[in-house]
Amino acid sequence: MPGEIVYSVVVPVFNEEEVVLESYKRLKTVMDGLGEPYEIIFVNDGSKDRTAYIINEICETDKNVKLIDFSRNFGHQIAITAGMDYSSGKAVVVIDADLQDPPELIPRMAEKWKEGYDVVYGKRIQRKGETFFKKFTAKLFYRFLRTMTEVDIPVDTGDFRLIDRKVCDALKSINERNRYVRGLISWLGFKQIGVEFVRDKRFAGETKYPLKKMMKFAFDAITSFSYKPLKLASYTGLLLSFFSFIYLLVVLYQKLFTDKTIQGWASTMAVSLFFNGIVLIMLGIIGEYIGRIYDEAKGRPLYIVRQTRNMDDANRKPR
Repeated sequence: MPGEIVYSVVVPVFNEEEVVLESYKRLKTVMDGLGEPYEIIFVNDGSKDRTAYIINEICETDKNVKLIDFSRNFGHQIAITAGMDYSSGKAVVVIDADLQDPPELIPRMAEKWKEGYDVVYGKRIQRKGETFFKKFTAKLFYRFLRTMTEVDIPVDTGDFRLIDRKVCDALKSINERNRYVRGLISWLGFKQIGVEFVRDKRFAGETKYPLKKMMKFAFDAITSFSYKPLKLASYTGLLLSFFSFIYLLVVLYQKLFTDKTIQGWASTMAVSLFFNGIVLIMLGIIGEYIGRIYDEAKGRPLYIVRQTRNMDDANRKPR
């Protein structure tokens, strides 16, 4: 398609053979309807199924579609980062391939962008096809994160959003490994607005965010934007030390000035186990931060690209 690219659509994929073709069709219909030059960048995050093969076939027939194929699975947030690194549009749209976030919302986002907003994020007012547990924990997490950080991160939002080129370029200067992209975009501080929508259930396949990955994602978000857990460890230690000192005075008083018999091992062991548990929790929190410092200190690249399709040399911008 001749002319400067206006929209880059970044689509991270991992084992999405059942949905990637339908995702492409819906995205193509929407982007053709905008009537401006665009590219669709699929980032294959180490899929083990036929996802990469299907995208390669699409690339053969549609030169607006591009592929970044990772050497292995590096994670959803890294895949988004790679798509942004290789994008060349004046605006970049991030959307998952599972069609829970409707591509048909992109024109509304584009309208807000043309009105002067640098970031237009999708705000979920309803989540279909998800369990009560996932809805409840997601709602709790977003509000907990908001209280833990001074960065204004909108609640009930995902990575589905449109960002201006200057936001994308600013994001490239941030090279931290354990990434929380939606938080980083909020941290940058550009003018932003939300567009409400109802999130659909998955078109096909299974979620790529089981509980274990959700827990890691939550830890990445909290440790990336807040030192409060470390402060909490210090405050808890001080508080427990204070009460321990008071208890010591009580024990000494009973020993020296009363005839009351101090009971033996059961209470002593209970108190000891309680305090040891608190200490281990605090060490675990500190360990999370130290582990992230270690990741940053190694300085490894964020991702390794095995191959690309329909990319010009100018698009080759790996970190």
